[in-house]
Amino acid sequence: MDPVPALEEPLKKVLGPATAKVMAEHLGLHTVGDLLHHYPRRYEERGQLTHLADLPMDEHVTVVAQVADARLHTFASAKAPRGKGQRLEVTITDGSGRLQLVFFGAGVHKPHKELLPGTRALFAGKVSVFNRRLQLAHPAYELLRGDGAEETVESWAGALIPIYPATAKLESWKIGKALQTVLPSAREAVDPLPESLREGRGLVPLPEALLKIHRPQTKADIEDARARLKWDEAFVLQVALARRRHADAQLPAVARRPGADGLLAAFDDRLPFTLTEGQQKVSAEIFADLATEHPMHRLLQGEVGSGKTMVALRAMLAVVDAGGQAAMLAPTEVLAQQHHRSVTEMMGELAEGGMLGGAENATKVVLLTGSMGAAARRHALLDLATGEAGIVIGTHALIEDKVQFHDLGLVVVDEQHRFGVEQRDALRGKGKQPPHLLVMTATPIPRTVAMTVFGDLETSVLDQLPAGRSPIASHVVPAADKPHFLARAWERVREEVAGGHQAYVVCPRIGDEEDDPKKAGRKKPASPEDEAEKRPPLAVLDVADQLAKGPLHGLRVEVLHGRMPPDDKDAVMRRFAAGETDVLVATTVIEVGVNVPNATAMVIMDADRFGVSQLHQLRGRVGRGSAPGLCLLVTEMPEASAARQRLNAVASTLDGFELSRIDLEQRREGDVLGQAQSGTRSSLRVLAVIDDEEIIAEARREATAVVAADPELERLPALRTALDALLDEEREQYLEKG
Repeated sequence: MDPVPALEEPLKKVLGPATAKVMAEHLGLHTVGDLLHHYPRRYEERGQLTHLADLPMDEHVTVVAQVADARLHTFASAKAPRGKGQRLEVTITDGSGRLQLVFFGAGVHKPHKELLPGTRALFAGKVSVFNRRLQLAHPAYELLRGDGAEETVESWAGALIPIYPATAKLESWKIGKALQTVLPSAREAVDPLPESLREGRGLVPLPEALLKIHRPQTKADIEDARARLKWDEAFVLQVALARRRHADAQLPAVARRPGADGLLAAFDDRLPFTLTEGQQKVSAEIFADLATEHPMHRLLQGEVGSGKTMVALRAMLAVVDAGGQAAMLAPTEVLAQQHHRSVTEMMGELAEGGMLGGAENATKVVLLTGSMGAAARRHALLDLATGEAGIVIGTHALIEDKVQFHDLGLVVVDEQHRFGVEQRDALRGKGKQPPHLLVMTATPIPRTVAMTVFGDLETSVLDQLPAGRSPIASHVVPAADKPHFLARAWERVREEVAGGHQAYVVCPRIGDEEDDPKKAGRKKPASPEDEAEKRPPLAVLDVADQLAKGPLHGLRVEVLHGRMPPDDKDAVMRRFAAGETDVLVATTVIEVGVNVPNATAMVIMDADRFGVSQLHQLRGRVGRGSAPGLCLLVTEMPEASAARQRLNAVASTLDGFELSRIDLEQRREGDVLGQAQSGTRSSLRVLAVIDDEEIIAEARREATAVVAADPELERLPALRTALDALLDEEREQYLEKG
């Protein structure tokens, strides 16, 4: 028997087909339960009017206000040449500001009778500007009357008016009325939280929370409801992740222990430096995982330049030592080639092996990318299938069906945020038994996001820079306010080159786009005055040309971008690494992994077009040697703008974790969590990943304990139901993504 029939009732049976259709198409709501979980965005108080003074442009808004004035104008028009055209202008106020409503033609009669001065109502519409004044054209409205005969008083019971996320097709109060219809079903909501947990934390039961969030009598009701509903979201999500961790821990894997005097020991003997304490600690965690008969699932977070590649390489060598193979998956061909070069250089003759486990301890390191020639590709595939190659480094090409491994023991994924769970799993499926998995990211992730997005992985953090890494000085260059600062930036580049060093210049766009440049990386202008935002972003090809003819005349300037043929890209990078190029003008193709210790300066053009974490990544490409690094963030945005504050934040700290927190606070959570593995994260409605750190951490602890005691949740059927609902949503989105 279905345990929650009332909440699974389709809305079309309860509300009628027309309303249900709009709810399904525009809000993704299909059942009574979906609607009950469509929570108010905010609440208006009856006696307190909203702020008309800060309405957002071009957005659909709902306001509570009072009519101050209403005037009917008659005018001549093409449709009414005898002066019979009518326009009703109504001015509403809330004490903070005034807003004009306008109605035309046949639409004026009803509001003309109803919207008399002194009338209070809810108004909903899209904010636009006419004659430099804000207005709502033909807004929908709902009168707020006090007389008992009005059903409005029924539907807006209580002093607090819930304002729902709405659409032009369905105003907030219509959603409110629909909720009035289904709210009695909330009593049948089955509580997913174990009773001991709920009572131990003083949380209200789920039916009560749903009633209080939709029809609060007091602000305390809202607090009670939100506290409870946050726990639901955090806990059900953490149970899903805990079950994934638990299931992974049950899988068999081959334990991989390095030999005492094998390949790893020979490699360590060659190292010209000692590992940092952090590298040693993280390596110990990884080697302990590799020695177990369950697959390792570890996330390695490291600051830019903290030596993650070294840690990953030692893990790969340990697996090769133990008779297995290791694969490293990189997000771009440039990065795969770079990793291949740096790994073979670090290993020297140890990368020139014949057979696996041969007496001379060496192995083969092969590269596999989509653009390789047929012969080279065939050769690489053969080396992998026979086990001749212990280590393979490649792009998505590694995931293809044709790629067969002799004995895949470890998968290293570089820059996790560019790969979904699907690709990770596809590569893991190449092993005879599930291989161990190490995921690396140089984008520092706040602890809560790591627990939410990567909750199925154990986390290691490298936060120490290796000895010999130099500090990077960062400065904002306000090109519009102070053009002489930009001239000085190019002088600084010339000074670095004169001192025997090299420089990067980064631009947001390539410049050979056939399409409209407005579409290339454009963000919505922050305001009509923002000229800096209106022009297309600066382009590599244009900037390189201007620099070579102008301020950097006489220097060896080359370009690098993602649309160049792979061989050309590789040749450009080789020349730059060899010091044959002074200045590389590039797109963000250099963002991850590119390692040229002699490059000491970076100028980022239109820096305001990049995200905080991306700027931090880019900046990490300089200061990789013994000479100090310099990063100049060029922008035309005005000093008071949010974009400038973001750039000032980047210039003020080198702490990636601090910056990732700023980045998360400035973006909608959905953006961050949306890059996550599949759909679950988008199910967060009241949980705020930064603010609710404690709840998430506690929910993770509780979920781990619950799953350890009852992995199948046999004693918690209501939790299973909630979990199935969450995973259905995840599976649906997973399939859509595919």
